[in-house]
Amino acid sequence: MGTFLIYSKKSGMSPFDLQYHPPPMNVLGIETSCDETGVAVYSTERGLIADALHSQVDLHAMYGGVVPEIASRDHIRCLLPLITQVLGEAGIDKPDAIAYTAGPGLVGALMVGSGMANGLGLAWGCPVIPVHHMEGHLLAPMLEDDPPQYPFLALLVSGGHTMLIAVHGLGDYDVLGTTLDDAAGEAFDKTAKLLDLGYPGGPALAALAQDGDDAAFALPRPMLHRPGLDFSFSGLKTAVMLEVRKTRENGTFAACRADIAASFQRAAVDTLVGRALQAAARQELERIVVAGGVGANKLLRKEVADRFAGQVYYPRLAYCTDNGAMIAVAGALRLADAHEAAEIRAQARWSLATLSPPGT
Repeated sequence: MGTFLIYSKKSGMSPFDLQYHPPPMNVLGIETSCDETGVAVYSTERGLIADALHSQVDLHAMYGGVVPEIASRDHIRCLLPLITQVLGEAGIDKPDAIAYTAGPGLVGALMVGSGMANGLGLAWGCPVIPVHHMEGHLLAPMLEDDPPQYPFLALLVSGGHTMLIAVHGLGDYDVLGTTLDDAAGEAFDKTAKLLDLGYPGGPALAALAQDGDDAAFALPRPMLHRPGLDFSFSGLKTAVMLEVRKTRENGTFAACRADIAASFQRAAVDTLVGRALQAAARQELERIVVAGGVGANKLLRKEVADRFAGQVYYPRLAYCTDNGAMIAVAGALRLADAHEAAEIRAQARWSLATLSPPGT
C-alpha cells in the first residue's frame, strides 16, 4: 500500500500534510455503534464524495431510549442497501479499503458493521481498518475545508462520553478529563425526560430553552471550581429534579418548563466551556475542537467561540452525531493500520488513551 506520512508532533502540522504512494484511494466508512447506520466514501484525493445516514429515532422513541436488540436488527436491514447506494453515488464498484467502527458501543450493533466490513473485505479482496468511535468524532472536523492543525484540545461531548483530550498528533492523545458519572448528552436526555419532552431529549430541550430565562433557576456548575479537569453532571440533574418537583407541587410546572430547560442548558454549557478553557490554558493550546452529538448545541458553540481567544473548530451539524463520514476520514488517515479481512472486532469498552500513531 506504499508509504503514508500521517503523523507528526510538529506544531502547526495539518493531519492532511500527507504523502501518498501509490495513487489516491477510496475508503468506505461504516458506522453502526448505536442507533444510526452511517455509510460514506472518502477519497484521499477528492475528500468526501458520498455519504448516507439512516436514523432509528422513530424505532426507539416509544421506549424512551435505545433498545440494543432493535438497533442491531435495524442495522442488518439497512446496512447493505446503504452501502450499495453510497457506492453508486460515488461512481465506484468497490472501495480500496473499508473502515468500520470497532468500538466503543453496543456490542451487537458493532458486530453488524464489523461482520459486514470483514465479509465485504474478503469478497472484494480489500483491506479493513478498525476505527475507534471517539477518534472518529475527534477527526470529524477534518472533513471541513479548513481542518484544524496539530496540536489542539478536543472537547468530545456526546450521549455516552464527555472528554477533554490534548491531541498532539494522530493517535497521540492525552485524556485530561472525563465524566465521573453521567455524560453531558445523557444529562440532557434525562433532564428532557423530567420536563416531559420526547426522545431524543437533547434537541427538544435546546428548542424549549429558546423560550426560557436561563437565570430563572440557580443551578450548580458541578466540579468547575475543583482541582483537575473531570466532569460530573449527576448533581446538576438532581438539582433540576428537585426544581421540577417543587413546580409540580405548587402548580407552576407548565409555566416554568422553558425556564428550567434554559437554566439547565446554561449550567451545563458553562461547565463544559469552563473546563475546556481551563484545559486549554494549562496545556497552552491555541486551538479547540468541539465534536460529538452535543457539539451541535448552538449555545455551546457560541460560548466557546465568544470566550476562547484562540481558534475554534467544529464539524458541520450533520457530522456531529454518529455518521459514516467521520469513520471514512479516520480510516483514510489510518491506512497504515489496514490489514486483511479476518476477524469480527467489536469492543463495548475501548479507552481512547490506548490508541497509538498509525503503523505502530
